[in-house]
Amino acid sequence: MVLQHSGSPLQLKDLPIPAPGPGQLLIKVAACAICRTDLHILDGELTEPKLPLVPGHQIVGRVVTSGSGVTQFKPGDRVGVPWLGSTCGHCPDCNDGRENLCDQARFTGYHLDGGYAEYAVADQRFCFALPEGFGDLQAAPLLCAGLIGYRSLRMTGEARRLGIYGFGAAAHIIIQVARWQGREVYAFTRAGDYEGQQFARQLGAVWVGASDQLPPETLDAAIIFAPAGELVPAALKAVRKGGTVVCAGIHMSDIPSFPYHLLWGERVLRSVANLTRRDGEEFLEIAPRVPVRTEVQLYPLEAANEALADLKGGRVKGAGVLVVDQNSI
Repeated sequence: MVLQHSGSPLQLKDLPIPAPGPGQLLIKVAACAICRTDLHILDGELTEPKLPLVPGHQIVGRVVTSGSGVTQFKPGDRVGVPWLGSTCGHCPDCNDGRENLCDQARFTGYHLDGGYAEYAVADQRFCFALPEGFGDLQAAPLLCAGLIGYRSLRMTGEARRLGIYGFGAAAHIIIQVARWQGREVYAFTRAGDYEGQQFARQLGAVWVGASDQLPPETLDAAIIFAPAGELVPAALKAVRKGGTVVCAGIHMSDIPSFPYHLLWGERVLRSVANLTRRDGEEFLEIAPRVPVRTEVQLYPLEAANEALADLKGGRVKGAGVLVVDQNSI
């Protein structure tokens, strides 16, 4: 499924099977989870995609062959490919363990063709071996919803009372990790989203309400997964002095002005950008121990436009996943 121009629907096309270069893997894709970032790319809110582009950055598949110099994987190995596709490896950010901030970073399904296809190539250094116990369809959402969610959760420190704004793919994974860590989770959804609220309760939220409500207890921290800038003042109002609000999305609508007293009291407002390979290694080690269980809504590859429309309309429960290889079902 190919994006020719921002603002246009994806088109089903026959393309040559890509050839892996040095250090790259050729992967036969089994499944690729959809992500709100894909919507931001299609809608032109992320402005520098490679065009034409094969989107998709939560790829699960098996190695077919590889280019020269590959030592980490062999044909037949199952691998996961995340958003972070490459970095320069030598800038100050890369050297300081912040490769997610590298100015030369390239991202899967944005600068590099991704997983809305039968085959993909990826740099072996940025691929992950996937834990046993997760089928291909269940593993795919771990590669962005899980990884970005985990990085966001880490940014909340030891917060015991945690608010989550926007109960989608990332939230339904991270609430499981947070509960496993012994935290209380307060879930905020769009007003009237009773199905999402019930889903949050089933996963262990101690309180569920609309995003414009205040929780019954003051929060230690909050994570905003929804790309809605108006949630920033709402979350700041809900956290205690010294609390943290983490904006987890790669794109957010403009944040409205708000009175300084919402930030005062040493509250912290911060963003999360991309992920590091360390995030992936840590999260994929933790996920089987929780154990994380991903709820997936399946679509055939050729229904990618329908899947993205359902995501935009709030009609996906858990994570939407494109089934590329029917043998994965």
